[in-house]
Amino acid sequence: MTMTRQAHILVVEDDPKIAALLADYFAAAGWRVTCACDGLSAVALVRSAQPDLVVLDLMLPQLDGIEVCRAVRAFSQVPIVMLTARVDEIDRLLGLDTGADDYVCKPFSPREVVARVRAHLRRAAVLAPSAAPAFTVERASMRVFHGAVPLALTPVEFRILAELIEHPDRVYSRQQLLDFAHEDQRDISDRTVDSHIKNIRRKLSLCLPDVDCLQSVYGVGYRFELPA
Repeated sequence: MTMTRQAHILVVEDDPKIAALLADYFAAAGWRVTCACDGLSAVALVRSAQPDLVVLDLMLPQLDGIEVCRAVRAFSQVPIVMLTARVDEIDRLLGLDTGADDYVCKPFSPREVVARVRAHLRRAAVLAPSAAPAFTVERASMRVFHGAVPLALTPVEFRILAELIEHPDRVYSRQQLLDFAHEDQRDISDRTVDSHIKNIRRKLSLCLPDVDCLQSVYGVGYRFELPA
């Protein structure tokens, strides 16, 4: 799978409202969506449709999520994000050889699921033979490189951008970024981060003029999206 084409997500969920909600959010993210409502159909669709990622509910008719994972892993390494209704169930799942790549607990934020899915799609693309990292963070020298070119960042800008690059698609609040930027907490307004982000965006645009890697998340803060 490459990020230059439309990703295909298989949603396996027997609750039609949850399935529709996820499908709407995934479609808004620009992905193609197929839905299945039982475990047997899910295994058949993974084999026939070859999706780029599977979002899989734990409790399903015919085959449950664990059985689906094990069946799929017999013939595919497609990323699998499992949904479960119980927080304490995650510990049990992690102790089993289920084959899932990630777990999200219900009730969930659809935006969080989108972020998790995007991160796994990015990871799959980065691991492809033709892929290469666009950015490199050197903590010791406090420098960020795009390819072989260093960005002219202040120490505060470096700390913010390094954290964002090292955790792509994770949403950070302004206060969290402020904590990374100033260890002594001398800035008292989290709006200071907006000024830093503006400067970082300007410097990123010098090497990526047609790409906005720093995305604003309304009412929350910012996230970093790796360029395709």
